[in-house]
Amino acid sequence: MNDISYIEWQTMSDKSLMETIGNFIKSHRLNQNKSQDEVATAAGISRSTLSLLERGEKVRIDSLIQVLRVLDLLYVMDVFRVQDQISPLAYAKLKKKQRKQASPKSSKDSGKDDLGW
Repeated sequence: MNDISYIEWQTMSDKSLMETIGNFIKSHRLNQNKSQDEVATAAGISRSTLSLLERGEKVRIDSLIQVLRVLDLLYVMDVFRVQDQISPLAYAKLKKKQRKQASPKSSKDSGKDDLGW
């Protein structure tokens, strides 16, 4: 994540953040040449709810997700994905245990593998 954008997001008020989300939704809706009625109907919400969302007003999160789905914008949800991370110390221990070379074959084992062909 870019430190400058992180600081910018941190300093914004909740209202400004909601307006940014609303502008994002409205911009993508207009770029796709879809009316509020079309998007709202496809998302299963009222047009007034979509209008509230686009103005940066409070709406339920499931309404936002439905609109993102209709506008093919669910990729923004990637930032919420939790990925397992391994600590550097645990990674170093795993690398230490990793085999570096094959073990030499013992003379007892050589007879078992030989099928006589």
